[in-house]
Amino acid sequence: MDRRRFVALIGSALAAPLARAQQARRVYRIGWPVVSPRHVLEHLIASLEQGLRDLGYMPGKDILIEVRSAEGKMERFAEVVQEIVQSKPDVILTGVNATTTLVKAATQSIPIVMTIGTDVIGAGYAKSLAKPGGNITGITWDVGGGTVIKRLELLKEMAPKISRIAVLWESPYREQYKPTMDTAARVLGVSTSWHEYSGDPERDFAEMTRLRAEAVDVYPSVAIFSRRVEIIALATKHRLPTGFSVSEFVASGGLMSYGPNLAGAYRAAARHIDKILKGAKPGDLPIEQPTVIDLTINLKTAKALGLTIPLAVLIRADRVIE
Repeated sequence: MDRRRFVALIGSALAAPLARAQQARRVYRIGWPVVSPRHVLEHLIASLEQGLRDLGYMPGKDILIEVRSAEGKMERFAEVVQEIVQSKPDVILTGVNATTTLVKAATQSIPIVMTIGTDVIGAGYAKSLAKPGGNITGITWDVGGGTVIKRLELLKEMAPKISRIAVLWESPYREQYKPTMDTAARVLGVSTSWHEYSGDPERDFAEMTRLRAEAVDVYPSVAIFSRRVEIIALATKHRLPTGFSVSEFVASGGLMSYGPNLAGAYRAAARHIDKILKGAKPGDLPIEQPTVIDLTINLKTAKALGLTIPLAVLIRADRVIE
């Protein structure tokens, strides 16, 4: 046998096991049922993918993120959840409590990683933050009432003439934050009126303006988040300064936000997913609380409203949109 043929045979013999190993490499699946249309969530999908890349995964190759949407219709979400559960993914990703509750009811065996949990012990998702038990872990959105107070203070600093603030909410946020916010408002000399989201933003803004609201603070549920562009357009039409807990509203034209970073929550969720895929039980993984609170300001919106943002506030901003 000549030398060239011998080398070729040896190379083939060594390459075959390697090729088989590559073919046999496990491909993991993340099921992600969502209420909102997918295009609303593209930046959050990108954040999750980046978090997975940081941990050595290759989204689309060794890990698949299967997003299934109810296209904005909450009444279809249970059906979407069943589709995800029946496909038997390695992990299911959820967002706010309304989605986590339905997924929890559909499976007690598939690991669930939530990203925007609130009152997770009271909601029955965990026995404790340190050791949740069951099949749910992830990120809680609860950082205490301090952020609610601070957001109201910042909104008042930016729009010092306001004396009546309308609060647009959807469960569970009123029950959780109303006492704290109402107390803070009284200290600032501001009155509050709470308006439950009706599903019709025009009707809600008509009611808020009828009651002479001078600003609006918004607690973004799934439904409200999905229609943030329309909500902000109505606030602009009525010349109402707006405060939010997530910066996505400010990027769409709202005045300001103060709260945890939403995209950061999805990057953080990748760590929980990684540990579960490596064999950890979700019930043994501590539920994380956000450690970074962002202040985002839209100067273009401030100018349109005739507001001058104090320099002391601008200096504290993590992001300024011009």
